[in-house]
Amino acid sequence: MSSTAIERECSAKMAKAVEFLKLELRGVRSGRAHPGLVEHVKIEVSSYGTTMELRELATISVPDPSTLLVKPFDPGTLKDIEKGLQTSELGIAPQNDGKAIRLPIPPLSGERRHQLVQQAKKMAEMQKVSVRNARRDANKAIDAAEKDKSLSEDQAKDLKDHIQKFTKKHEDEIESVLAAKAKEIEEV
Repeated sequence: MSSTAIERECSAKMAKAVEFLKLELRGVRSGRAHPGLVEHVKIEVSSYGTTMELRELATISVPDPSTLLVKPFDPGTLKDIEKGLQTSELGIAPQNDGKAIRLPIPPLSGERRHQLVQQAKKMAEMQKVSVRNARRDANKAIDAAEKDKSLSEDQAKDLKDHIQKFTKKHEDEIESVLAAKAKEIEEV
């Protein structure tokens, strides 16, 4: 494997870990209402005979900072959506008005905020491990390339240093994403 291919593959894996963390953190509740909180909730739709994500069944809007409004595309799925939201682990009681569902987002207690920050930290640490695994895989590929003489010793050392810089950059990016989410959760 060439040095550029190793570098490209490693960088792609690390960037993917950061993007995955951003997506995961969208589902972690903060003090404010935002569609990302519920759009990935799985809803069992009996009339369709399948399970779908809420964003595939309805539009999700934010009429005010503490409320989400869910309007189904098909009015026949309203009961299924309500049931799915009740059984989800969000801890939010849906209010059905016959045409749409309102989700009032209650303020978080200090203890719950702390738990959510800890949950976000665990998610971030898992993605840091993914970044480090990508580094390990790249270093193994570099060692293999050096062993079969497609890279010189100096090229291998330089490439490992470059991979380490990638690792540091992506770990710092994970930390900044986590810090922003923690700030958002702690905001009253």
